[in-house]
Amino acid sequence: MIFVTGATGNIGRALLGELDARGAGPLRGLTRDPARAALPDTVETIVGDLATPGSWTPALEGVRALFLPSRLGPDAEIIAAARSAGVERVVLVSSITVQTHPHLGPAAENLAVERLVKDSGMSWTILRPTQFASNTLMWAATIRAGDPVRAPYADTGLPTIHPADIASVARTALTEPGHQEQTYALTGPEPITARQQVEAIAAALGRQVPFTEISRTEARAGMAEVFGPEAADAVLDVTGGAVNDELLTVHDTVERVTGSPARPFHQWAEENAARFR
Repeated sequence: MIFVTGATGNIGRALLGELDARGAGPLRGLTRDPARAALPDTVETIVGDLATPGSWTPALEGVRALFLPSRLGPDAEIIAAARSAGVERVVLVSSITVQTHPHLGPAAENLAVERLVKDSGMSWTILRPTQFASNTLMWAATIRAGDPVRAPYADTGLPTIHPADIASVARTALTEPGHQEQTYALTGPEPITARQQVEAIAAALGRQVPFTEISRTEARAGMAEVFGPEAADAVLDVTGGAVNDELLTVHDTVERVTGSPARPFHQWAEENAARFR
């Protein structure tokens, strides 16, 4: 049994789709809202929330392998419960900032979860993806309204990754040998700036999408209201304010692990154009 937490997230849904298509079952997915989840019929749907201790505990029964995004719940409790339930393998989604910006609070928190997994006694694979292509969905309401996308660091390019590529690496690590006790830095195939992302979304929509570059101060004011000051500063640092060569590096890990090249951002934009209309 493979148990996918975050089953309806940008990675989890794609992962379950790949596992199902390859006959990797039995499969189990955790979701807060099964009616809206619309998981494949072959997936056993479990109602629960990682942030609610106890709601997910029964779902660990009979599980051999666990897919776990970091910091969605009480990680120490989740990992201990998985070990007690007899889970043998964990694939953890962490962040590339653990290696590129270890001084930042969110990166330190991810590193702490990595250590919990490594010390658990279970076999593990750690995925450290860079910025997700799906992060641009935060612009969706603005684009649908026809308003300008406002973003700082307009011309700083990061090797943004398609969430389906993270899912493909996770599927390989969950089902194939040779990936135990490995840590993988995951990126897209090329750097892409915020300005270029907007242009790619505009091309997918077949219409112009206006873009306005704003200052860090302007961006921080809005982000701090949503995420808090520390998280806002961390995001702004890694999206342009304090980038470094390691963060900007393109890794070929997706292709090495899965045999398929990483998907470019424009592919993600084309696949998700309806979400911006």
